[in-house]
Amino acid sequence: MFYVSKAMTTAPEEYKTPLQKKVYKTLAELKIYFERVDTDEAITMEDCVLINKKLDMDMVKTLFLCNKKKTLFYLFITTDHKPFDTRRFCEALGISRVSFAPRELFEDILGTKIGAATVYSVLDDWDRTIQIVFDEEVTAMEYYGCSDGTTTGYMKVKTEDILHKILPYSKHKYKIVSI
Repeated sequence: MFYVSKAMTTAPEEYKTPLQKKVYKTLAELKIYFERVDTDEAITMEDCVLINKKLDMDMVKTLFLCNKKKTLFYLFITTDHKPFDTRRFCEALGISRVSFAPRELFEDILGTKIGAATVYSVLDDWDRTIQIVFDEEVTAMEYYGCSDGTTTGYMKVKTEDILHKILPYSKHKYKIVSI
């Protein structure tokens, strides 16, 4: 059975990645309340069902996309139940074709491995390489559930804290699209 700890409101005692450490340091600095759980390694949205129940929220799906030349990068954040439609995504942004970014760019650009893509990667993206794109359904949700930069740590924060505290702190603008 997939392991999910009890919900906690404190940072982990030990950090597994530099990004995870930066996430909790930033949450403390910005005084953002969170709840979190430790889990077995979660890679798929199916793994997140028990996490959703424990934290009483719905995990977002975060896709790391790039153009053909791998010079433009997008974090598309949508609901866990919505399939990704490349054509509609590109039309909504007025861009040419995108594809999933290759595995090696996850660590280089996001500071995570596959399965741990998270909006918190903007905390290491001071050059603003990553363009953040939200599905409008996500921005309407009260809570935002996502990875803490690992595949074994997941958290819940208020969506407004992501939009109005984390992203401005990182100096990232974002777009909201209807797909």
